[in-house]
Amino acid sequence: MKEQTYHIYLDSHEKTTLLHSLVELKNQLIQQGRYTDCVDELIFKVINAHVKRLRIEYV
Repeated sequence: MKEQTYHIYLDSHEKTTLLHSLVELKNQLIQQGRYTDCVDELIFKVINAHVKRLRIEYV
């Protein structure tokens, strides 16, 4: 069965907030002595995500 993929569209402020939250989560996991591999992958994906311009039409 094929894995579902999800797409999220963020503006620059939302992207910055997301990165700060992920770094905070990573710091908490380090303090607890837990693995941070999953959070590291998410940070990497957010930083290297392609920028796509969208036209937003208000009705």
